[in-house]
Amino acid sequence: MSSRITCEVRTTAPVAVVRLTGALDLGTMRSVHHALRDALVDQPDALVVDMAEVDVKDRLALSVFAATARRAEEWPGVPVVLCCPSPVAARWLSESTTCRVVPVSPDCAEATRVAGTTSPLRMRARLEPVAGACRRARELVTEACARWNLPDASGPAALVLSELVGNVVRHAGTPMQVTVTLRRPYLHLAVVDGSSA
Repeated sequence: MSSRITCEVRTTAPVAVVRLTGALDLGTMRSVHHALRDALVDQPDALVVDMAEVDVKDRLALSVFAATARRAEEWPGVPVVLCCPSPVAARWLSESTTCRVVPVSPDCAEATRVAGTTSPLRMRARLEPVAGACRRARELVTEACARWNLPDASGPAALVLSELVGNVVRHAGTPMQVTVTLRRPYLHLAVVDGSSA
């Protein structure tokens, strides 16, 4: 009999909470990975994974959380916190060297609160696909670099972000969200458009 797991995403601004229900094993970990990756696309300030209704069938499947946390750290610079694992899953997480990169909380409300306070420095703007969008993106990154005392990053970051925004204006033609995030030592630049292509 094949295992099943469901992933429900809800936003508790500015934190995204993914509630997993069902069996986590080597067969279902791929769908969990995809759900967590999709939740990160919206660039929440933090991602909390609620494990209260998860039956961990294979301890190796827990590596999906370490892989997600490492990916989220690189882009979009979002902390990942697990909450409410079963006693067995909590023990396996604490014994795993790969999963030690993921904080675990026994309470989801506390995890959500803590995750929200550990979020990185971030500035966002919603831009329309008009000629002035590139200028506005450059202003945003210049303001962020000034605020965070990164004068040497301002010029190169403005150039990169302007190019990304210009691509959306020219090719996607949709409204976009521009995000500048500081997770030292990296400055992350992201542009998300509304094109399915």
